[in-house]
Amino acid sequence: MRFFIHGGTASSLSVAACVIYKEIYTKTFDIDFTSVLNIKGMFGASVLGCMLIALGYALLNKWGQQKWIGFFNIIVTVLSFTSMITPLAVTLPLDILSPELFPGLAIPMHFFPVLAFYTILPFFERKKATS
Repeated sequence: MRFFIHGGTASSLSVAACVIYKEIYTKTFDIDFTSVLNIKGMFGASVLGCMLIALGYALLNKWGQQKWIGFFNIIVTVLSFTSMITPLAVTLPLDILSPELFPGLAIPMHFFPVLAFYTILPFFERKKATS
């Protein structure tokens, strides 16, 4: 259960980071990509990403395979990097101004779920008893 609370908390942080970053980016460059990248999409991607990571942690914990967490983290990080291909491959509508700025907005958001999950991980780890 704590893994899914962790995932939900990380989702909230990730969504907040996405919204703040989007506002700063769109105001700085005076652009509008809301027709292609909106709050619902950012919310869905953040929740899905964080909950899938939480599921992976929960399954590894259930199966008693905590020694594999490091490899799981590497896999998650590699998948996060490879997901950057999506904003580079997307074809934007012709009526969008400055389409070359879209990857600069979308690519960093692919790291927010992973960063949020790893950032708050120490708050959700169980402390080992010391003798």
